[in-house]
Amino acid sequence: MPSNSETKGRISADKGSKIKRSNSHAEDSIRVQPHSIEAEEGLLAACLIDGGQEVITACIESHITAECFYKRQHQVIFESILALYEQGSPVDEIVLHDQLCKSGTEDESGGIATIYHIQGRIETPAHANYYAKIVHEKYLLRRLIRTSREATEACYEQQEDISVFIDKIEEEIHNISSGRVVQAAIPIDKSLDEAVVDIHALLNGRSDADGVLSGFRDLDGMTYGFHPGQMIVLAARPSVGKTSLAMNLAEHAIKPDGGRTASGVLVFSLEMTASQLASRLICSRSRVDFKRIRDKLVSKKEIGEITSTVNELKGTPLWIDDAASSSILDIRAKARRIDAKNRLGLVVIDYLQLIRGTDSRAPREQQIADISRGVKGMAKELNIPVLVLSQLNRESEKENRNPRLSDLRESGSIEQDADVVLLLHRAKKSDDDEAIDEGGMPGEVEHIKLIIAKQRNGPVGEVDLSFVRRYTRFENFKR
Repeated sequence: MPSNSETKGRISADKGSKIKRSNSHAEDSIRVQPHSIEAEEGLLAACLIDGGQEVITACIESHITAECFYKRQHQVIFESILALYEQGSPVDEIVLHDQLCKSGTEDESGGIATIYHIQGRIETPAHANYYAKIVHEKYLLRRLIRTSREATEACYEQQEDISVFIDKIEEEIHNISSGRVVQAAIPIDKSLDEAVVDIHALLNGRSDADGVLSGFRDLDGMTYGFHPGQMIVLAARPSVGKTSLAMNLAEHAIKPDGGRTASGVLVFSLEMTASQLASRLICSRSRVDFKRIRDKLVSKKEIGEITSTVNELKGTPLWIDDAASSSILDIRAKARRIDAKNRLGLVVIDYLQLIRGTDSRAPREQQIADISRGVKGMAKELNIPVLVLSQLNRESEKENRNPRLSDLRESGSIEQDADVVLLLHRAKKSDDDEAIDEGGMPGEVEHIKLIIAKQRNGPVGEVDLSFVRRYTRFENFKR
């Protein structure tokens, strides 16, 4: 048992920490938050001098709202300026004062005296963009302070799931960070110039504007690549080659043909380890039978091919996360971090049904629906294509037919959320189905159908692929 002196020491320390936290909060309340009254007055004055057209339009495009102003008087005045702008009314000191009176906010704004004071701060609206930048940056700093303070308080009172809590904080900070980047409308001349460059690149077969190309001729001909913000679902029955095709797609993204720029790829493998995927990637690209490696039958030439492939793949922008039992919150958080440091071009998730639901008490179908929405949300948030693998139910096998959208396992929400749905189907079953993902009978090439069952912005149909089982590698179908 602890002595009385030890107990008193702990009590004293606890009291000390509480006093310290209390002093910290008191200090936060005393310290003035970041702001610039001069920039706020300059921006409001520019709106008045300009007459409420160009400057206010620029403010709207720069995401300047009333909340961005620190001083309450300035918030009220800007709200009235926006109201006049929406009405199509001119903006000057007299019209603004009348609007304040109508809205009952004259006293809160400081009245006509405050308006005249603000208007006299500058002589020209030429520097309005600089004022807007300062106002917006100070606002973002205040948001960051508020978010940090709320996060600190929530840590002491935290009751919800820790993963959900951390994801909320990360999402809020990501939103604050995204708020720094503002893109206004651009002149048609610039758009035309960029379009001409893209057209020439397309004609020369080397455009990076297509999205991330799959490397498969017929598939790229129908989809023109995987595009930012898309959720692409690749579904099949077990052992048909989902993982193999996904890794082939990842390989082509990091090592593209035709002089295209390499795209960063993040693979979430919830079933296989990172070393297993790496082994598969090496054997597939070097075209060495993994079974020969296990049986210790590889030749010196094959060893040379393996070594060359390893050296070729080193330094490529490929990341593999093999953490088991990851939730969609975990996946989104990890993707954000990597994308912030190394711009990603593609995320691969293998596979959807292995993702852990955030609410274990909810029915599995509801969990899958939440996960599917989370995947789509991540694609839009990071503005990159996300390829997610999924299982099909047994109906197509039972009925001896091609798979269709309704065969997506556990939830129809996957079909709804997906922009593109690809269904892998073995044209004719062989006796050794289980061998496909493990490498099978040497020399056999299998005909696989890739059914484009859904595509929001393109045609649907079938693509023929060849699957070289000994290398676990998909190739263009040879007719």
